[in-house]
Amino acid sequence: MSLGLGSDLAIDLGTANTCVFALGRGVVISEPSLIAFHVSTGAIEAVGEAARDMLGRTPGHLRPVRPIRDGVIADFDAAEKMLTHFIRKTRQHVGGWTRPRVVIGIPAEITPVERRAVKDSAYRAKASEVFLVDEPMAAAVGAGLPIADAAGNMIIDVGGGTTDIAVISLAGVVIGRSVRVAGDAFDQAITNHLKRRHEVLIGERTAEAIKLQIGSATALEKPLTMEVKGRHFAKGVPVRVTVTDAEIREAVSEPLNTILKAIRETLDQIPPELSADIYDRGIALCGGGALLRNLDRRIKQETQLPVKVVDQPLSAVVVGAGKMLADKALLRKLAVN
Repeated sequence: MSLGLGSDLAIDLGTANTCVFALGRGVVISEPSLIAFHVSTGAIEAVGEAARDMLGRTPGHLRPVRPIRDGVIADFDAAEKMLTHFIRKTRQHVGGWTRPRVVIGIPAEITPVERRAVKDSAYRAKASEVFLVDEPMAAAVGAGLPIADAAGNMIIDVGGGTTDIAVISLAGVVIGRSVRVAGDAFDQAITNHLKRRHEVLIGERTAEAIKLQIGSATALEKPLTMEVKGRHFAKGVPVRVTVTDAEIREAVSEPLNTILKAIRETLDQIPPELSADIYDRGIALCGGGALLRNLDRRIKQETQLPVKVVDQPLSAVVVGAGKMLADKALLRKLAVN
């Protein structure tokens, strides 16, 4: 296996965002996992950021599609076309090579059928070889954790569709758990809250903006408010309402509690020797969901363990997969093909 500079890619095919890492160049693409088709012709109208800009504003002849749902491929044709687009776009960034070798991060608990679907989509998108790696392992490598040590390292990756929790030792996942509740569930909870309490309908982009601007996992020192524009559920007219950080915190409490429960259950299964290591080393937190205010503090309250958000939490998985591209022995050891 020859891994040449600039010829190979690492891809984090996420529910919310797709990141592409080119060997020797770093992260060259980070865009929404979204593609828009023309309803009549089936032609691709937009991909990534361009498709996101259309969300909630698409005319009848355009159909936006999220190919990845809950961390797995839900629309094979759309996933293949989106992957092909991102690979071609990467080629424009880094030069004129063709069929790249590709390393793709996948959720820890996806089924063999789902795993096969990811590989097939990458091959149809013109990859020459495809290697799959567990996202928690890739995130741990990207975060710089000493995964090869004979000691426990715990990482939590809160993505768009899944939250992956893993305890790693000797370059292997000792305990891995994946729950299909993450950032998208927070957005949906906020949407439901606005409809139920304020009778206001909002779109995906507005829900995400509320989460990022005033969302939090614990009470804030300085309360925040935000003016939200939407459509009145009963009257059908545009309206604006003011929401507070406290009510958004209440809105996201259910999906957040599901994640916290999964973390506690994972900790309950850890062998005593590794528990001592994690008590000393703490928990590493990454993924887009890690950007929710005070999520690290809330996990610390629940577990009584130190929690640290890794540097560049959004790109930890793809950077880790990229590091494997440059280390043949590590890639062979960690690939889950």
